[in-house]
Amino acid sequence: VQLQASGGGLVQTGGSLRLSCAASGSLTDAVTTGWYRQAPGKQREFVAIISAVDNIDYADSVKGRFTISSDGAKNTLFLQMNSLRPEDTAVYYCNARYNEPYYGWVNYWGQGTLVTVSS
Repeated sequence: VQLQASGGGLVQTGGSLRLSCAASGSLTDAVTTGWYRQAPGKQREFVAIISAVDNIDYADSVKGRFTISSDGAKNTLFLQMNSLRPEDTAVYYCNARYNEPYYGWVNYWGQGTLVTVSS
């Protein structure tokens, strides 16, 4: 599975962006799909996740501001980001995690899209 993230950019504090992650195939068989981010000088951190049974979870820092969703065909993942803050500045990565026969747990990552929030 190849993932292509897009939608990042420069936005002012309080603004909104919508990130997209297009998969080369269906994400239906993924155990989870989600978004992570990595700020300069920091480790990659969890942002939001959808499970195969549509359970959704968010990092405390984005709850109430970010919304994760997928399209009906489950080959595109979205992250709607509202009320953006300078601390949201990071490279955002989409992820799909599979439990594959023989190989076990396998993670696929998009290439990342940069979100910059100016104060």
